[in-house]
Formats: sequence, C-alpha cells, structure tokens
Amino acid sequence: MALTFTPTRAAGLAAVQAFAPAMGRRYANGRNYDHGPGKHKAVSMLSPYVRRRLVTEQELVQVALAAHGPEGAEKFIEEVIWRGYFKGWLERRPQIWGSYRSGLQADLTALDRDRRLRRDVSRAMDGQTGLDCFDAWAAELVETGYLHNHARMWFASIWIFTLGLPWRLGADFFYRHLLDGDAASNTLGWRWAAGLHTRGKPYPARADNITTFTGGRFTPRPADLAEVDAGLEATEPDGLPSALPLRVYAVPDPSKPSVLLITDEDCRAEDFALSSLDLRGIATLAASHLRSPLGVAEAVQVFEDGALRDAAARVGGGAVQLCADAPDELAKWATAAGATQIVTPYITRGPLFDWLEEARPILAARGIVLTEWRRDWDSTIWPHATAGFFKVKLQIPRILETMVPA
Repeated sequence: MALTFTPTRAAGLAAVQAFAPAMGRRYANGRNYDHGPGKHKAVSMLSPYVRRRLVTEQELVQVALAAHGPEGAEKFIEEVIWRGYFKGWLERRPQIWGSYRSGLQADLTALDRDRRLRRDVSRAMDGQTGLDCFDAWAAELVETGYLHNHARMWFASIWIFTLGLPWRLGADFFYRHLLDGDAASNTLGWRWAAGLHTRGKPYPARADNITTFTGGRFTPRPADLAEVDAGLEATEPDGLPSALPLRVYAVPDPSKPSVLLITDEDCRAEDFALSSLDLRGIATLAASHLRSPLGVAEAVQVFEDGALRDAAARVGGGAVQLCADAPDELAKWATAAGATQIVTPYITRGPLFDWLEEARPILAARGIVLTEWRRDWDSTIWPHATAGFFKVKLQIPRILETMVPA
C-alpha cells in the first residue's frame, strides 16, 4: 500500500506537469471519488509539496490556467485558494489555535485517566472498529501518510459522531501521520466536520454517499453510521472569536549582518531577496516533532528532512542542521555567525510559530531580531479570510489578475 513521495522540488514539479492535463474537467468531475491507495488519479496528490512550498500555489495556478483556462480550471483553482483561505482564517483568529492546543492537552489527560476511552481511541487508530471503510482509511493513513480529502471528511465525521471520540484526538492522529499535515488545514478541517467552523452545519458521513464516491468499494449500512442532527457548537457557547488584524512582523533589514533560517513552512527561500543581505550563514530547522506530544510518524520526519536538505542545496548548500528543541541553540548559532538578524520566510500559526515565540526573548537578550518575508500570494488572500470561503471566492478573479497576470 505504500506510496512514494520524493521530498524535492524537482519531484514536485514533475508531479505538477504529470497532473496538468487533469487539472480541468477530469478534476472537476472526479475529485470527490476515493478509489483507494494507488488509484487516486483524479486528484493531484501534490499537497505534501505545496504544504512546504517546494511547489507554490501560484505555480500550480499558473500551470492550471495555461492548460485549461480560467473556466476549465475553475474547480482546481478554487481548491488551491481554499488552502490560502484556511491559512489566513487561522492567522486572523489565532485564539482558535490556542484553544486547540489547550483542548488537546486536556483530552490527552483524560485519555490517561479513562481506560474505556483509551481502548476506543486505540481501536480507532489501529483500524479495529469493525467498520470496514473507517478501518481501511486508518490503515491507509498510517501506511502511506496520505488520505483522499473526501475520506478525511468521512473519517472525521465517523470519529466524532459515530464513535463519539474527542475531535482533537482525531485531529492529532491526522497531524501525526499526514505528510501534508498543516496546522490550519488540519485543525479547521476537523472543526468544519464537527460543525464548529461553519457553526451548526456539521458534516454527516452518509452510507449512500460513501458507497457512491468510493465506487462501491465500501457499502456501509445506514444503521452503521450515526445520524448527525447537530454539531458540537454547544461546546463553544461563546461562538467564534472576532477576526483580528493580521499580525505585525519585522521585515529584514539589508544593512544588518544576517543568517537565513529555512523551515518546512516554506522551502523556496530563493524566491526572496537573498542577494540583498549581508548573509553570514544558513541553517535548516527540523520542527515536525512539534506537531504533537505523542510523537510524529517517521515518514513525516523523513519527508521534512529531505525537503530541508533540498531547500538548502538550492540556496548554495553548506547549511547547519538545527532542531527545534532548546530555543537557546538557535540564539547560539546566530551569535556564533556574527548575525544580529535571523531572516526566514513567514511562519504561520502553528507549533513552529509557538516555538519561535518562546525563542524571541532569548534572541532579543543576545541582540538578535527574528525577521520574516511574507509572500504576496498570502498578503493578497488573507485580508479576505474573515468569514466563510465565499468571501474569498468572490475575490478569485482579482486574485488571479494580480498574482497570475496574463
């Protein structure tokens, strides 16, 4: 069942070109069908590359437009932009990420204390529930690091409503295993299934829908699945927090001695103005282990390591390899290089952002400032990510006109 994702930009670009003919009608008509591992032909499976920006969203959209035009590639482009919407939405409501992290810790504490809950969660993660479709998806996730998006929705719905398990433990299970695991997409996707993102509108896993969109691979009975009459919105009676302005961040100062920090948030540092810097050193920062207190799948760490090595090679090599453990190590490296400024592509809300926030005062004590570049793609989409996707969807023509000029 194993799938192979080579963690390099070259492999990502090759996969983009291979899928380009399918970015139009084939994607629009077939994207909801989950035919199983090795048969995901109507979806791109580019997410592990896009998540780390080994391939950028802008590049994907350019290829889709060139191959199919704006009408033919409409659905594919919408899905690419949806990722930016989720990223921006979490940037505007960082309280949701904080709530997820604290809630997960509470759920893990409950897991330690509750033998029955521990048994039920273990059976779900091990694919031992007796529900064929769910068990197959659990196995596919663990063995391949990938799941079709429709299967992710069904899985989350069954985990929450049929099995009655805490949604954050399911989100953590995904985050530990998905090669494309992303704080925004993963957290908000699970919240959406639970009826917390679009409040009061949970996603129901229905037997007929699963049968149809798996091509009959799975045929659960309606009685096998819970009827979903309401979501979990009662667990958050105060509703969604108000959207905040995008955070203020320091931009690189070309006059300061600098070091470049490459993370798997963005493995395309060469897109930025590196030549304008007084660059004293380069480092990669391994951080995938921060995703969960329970430990991350080896495949996730291997892919991250390969992506970081590839990214460093493209900006000249010779990078120091750091790990996001003790924040003081980051400060020691920058100081030893003679830098007063660390430069990195923008770090979005998630575990790495949290870790760097812990590092900031340690860096400041040594006279070092953490600075960031933010992509124009993000700066164009994120201001509109304040409510549902429709608000962003209305802006797609302007986004394309601005970011992908003819």
